Amino acid sequence: MHRYVLAHTHDGYCCDGFVEYIDDEVVCLAVPHCGSTDRAFFPGPFYPQLYPYPFFPRGRFYRQVFPLTALLGLSLLPFY
Repeated sequence: MHRYVLAHTHDGYCCDGFVEYIDDEVVCLAVPHCGSTDRAFFPGPFYPQLYPYPFFPRGRFYRQVFPLTALLGLSLLPFY
């Protein structure tokens, strides 16, 4: 629990994050959010804002759930 790991699945997908929850069937990882890719559209001065961004910042992590049957392996990574 609460370790920084790299998860490999049978279909070749790799994901790194912190172990948040472990059950008999699933592993839940808290994956760091890359905030620069989804902010491509900025409304101009004549358009209303979609949401008050300075008052409601985005989360830093999102949850990724893996079933234990799909995991090929978990490896510990050093976190500095």
